[in-house]
Amino acid sequence: MILRSIIILLCLSFSSLSSFAKPNILLIIADDMGLETSRCYNVGSQQAKMPYLEQLCASGRVYEKFYVAPVCSPTRATLMTGKYGFRTGVGSAVSPDNPNGLSDKEVSLFDILNDAGYASNIIGKWHLASPDEGLDHPKRLGVSDFYGLYSGGTKSYTQMRIVENERRKQVTGYATSVFTDKAISWVNNQQKPWFLWLAFNAPHTPFHAPPENLHSYGKLSTEKRDMRRNRITYYNAALQALDTEIGRLLRSMSQETRENTILMFMGDNGSPNQIAKDVYGARGAKGGIYEGGTHVPLIVAGKGITKGRSADLINSTDLYATIANIAGAKSQAIDSISFNATFHGGKNERKFVYVEHFANSAPKGKGSHGWAIRDSRYKLVAQKGKAKALFDLENDPFEKQDLLQQDMNQAKAIALKLENFKANLK
Repeated sequence: MILRSIIILLCLSFSSLSSFAKPNILLIIADDMGLETSRCYNVGSQQAKMPYLEQLCASGRVYEKFYVAPVCSPTRATLMTGKYGFRTGVGSAVSPDNPNGLSDKEVSLFDILNDAGYASNIIGKWHLASPDEGLDHPKRLGVSDFYGLYSGGTKSYTQMRIVENERRKQVTGYATSVFTDKAISWVNNQQKPWFLWLAFNAPHTPFHAPPENLHSYGKLSTEKRDMRRNRITYYNAALQALDTEIGRLLRSMSQETRENTILMFMGDNGSPNQIAKDVYGARGAKGGIYEGGTHVPLIVAGKGITKGRSADLINSTDLYATIANIAGAKSQAIDSISFNATFHGGKNERKFVYVEHFANSAPKGKGSHGWAIRDSRYKLVAQKGKAKALFDLENDPFEKQDLLQQDMNQAKAIALKLENFKANLK
């Protein structure tokens, strides 16, 4: 039944639509969702059942080599600008210790989509500036109707302080459902092609018990002690709740809207270390520049997308040019390469992916600072304070064996090639 409904939701239909109609674009971002969380990827064995997402994977295109920054603010900055963090100055999570947000002088994704005649909006998490920079920061970057969490998270999933119309507002209700309700209302009110950046805060901490009707884990205790003991259960329940609400959003759309929409689903960085440690071990997850922190899901489905899997290298910066290409907008972002050709099984032009994690102030908290760069097979990691390490991801996907420790001439040549890629990023 779910498969049938998803096919109906997202199948192609040219009988009622002009083939030249500009498509709507729905970008859904899950907060702290690494590769090992999704059954669309064969990583680990602790995934939640997410039937709607899994059917999007079955009907659309699954990207196997998609990379982001290891924490949320720099990933969102790459999406917004099509630039690596060292160009924008956003290299770690915006916080009181690291207050420098994204400059409103950047030409944002919303600026170019607005110029292309699209209605556009962000609902959900912002986290690209501190409140000290003003609650109109989204508007200055082209987002005229922002609604959601301004900073990195919320202490409660049922009591949130959000920003709406540049004003603080207290909201009650389950966060994932609140943002879905707002998205449904906004989409149904659009009269022209639209782009919606729907940034859920789920499954980001705090671990919590979602409403029972949104998941299959039964009546979960609300005691903090039980949440600490069974974190993966609560985390997976939040993922299932997210999946349920994505299904509700899709069902709410008219047939004409569904048939003319491209949906992109992604994680913004790796899963929390409490969740991913059994998969990635000492290399860590969120906050680290290794695979667990930067290798995340990306699924594209809907109008004009050929189902299948893609092993093309994709950087988070690339969504800028790709979305612009879909909308017929002009993109000049120097670090962004459109991967539209892969929608139909073609090849992407990108030869390497690059990730980084840095702070403008002294690094604080967990995680690893530095940079990493990979080609189709090998990855060079330059963690601050440690010797560079080289991994063969084709045969060692969990980065357990540093090839440079074997004193191999071939490994040194591969590392030099990757360093040359890095050196050309100017």
